Amino acid sequence: MTDTQLPELSGKAALVTGASRGIGYGIAEALVARGDRVCITGRNEDALKEAVDRLGPDRVIGVAGKAHDEAHQAAAVARAMEAFGRVDFLVNNAGTNPVFGPIAELDLNVARKVFETNVISALGFAQQTWKAWQQANGGAIVNIASIAGVSASPFIGAYGMSKAAMVNLTLQLAHEFAPGVRVNSIAPAVIKTKFAQALYEGREEEAAAAYPMGRLGVPSDIGGAAAFLTSDQSEWITGQTLVVDGGLFLNVGVH
Repeated sequence: MTDTQLPELSGKAALVTGASRGIGYGIAEALVARGDRVCITGRNEDALKEAVDRLGPDRVIGVAGKAHDEAHQAAAVARAMEAFGRVDFLVNNAGTNPVFGPIAELDLNVARKVFETNVISALGFAQQTWKAWQQANGGAIVNIASIAGVSASPFIGAYGMSKAAMVNLTLQLAHEFAPGVRVNSIAPAVIKTKFAQALYEGREEEAAAAYPMGRLGVPSDIGGAAAFLTSDQSEWITGQTLVVDGGLFLNVGVH
């Protein structure tokens, strides 16, 4: 995106976690495209810098760190406030899924790590953003859940449990933060990212055949949904989980 293509500044600012690539990057791209300034986070400093350069360093800043680290959460929000003077929107996208296999054999320490990164970090960022800006000024939060959190998810049970918790976290925050801050979540099906590669690599055509829309999702599909849920067009929507699944759930039922 060149300077001549950049839209006028919207006057709003966002923090998007886990945004050096994949879904988070797609969301940051959508927010920049409408004129927001954006702070993105990620674990890898080099990947984060590359993402900032692609998105536009005059509109985007990056803060490297681990999502579950409370010091990083505080630093990211503080840096966004320093750079932009506000954090209207928080998108909790950072997540992990380090294990595949039956839940009966799940290592409990791995389960704890998944919840720490996928759920507790989201709560931490929400608390920090609330205290720094949203409590006094309002805004919106979008939590990235998953269809694994609203259905059984064989072989990714820890991930599914954490995303179900993310859906409930959305409800709790929406209730407590109303009326000034709207809180919603997005539950994507398989999105073509490095994170989800194991679910479709070498068999994308077969995987896509299960979707009535005829394809897997791409990051911009979620970017568009997140842009909507942080816009004035959704100002009477809170506490909801928007399933973005290419129609996959239409196949559930008796056949």
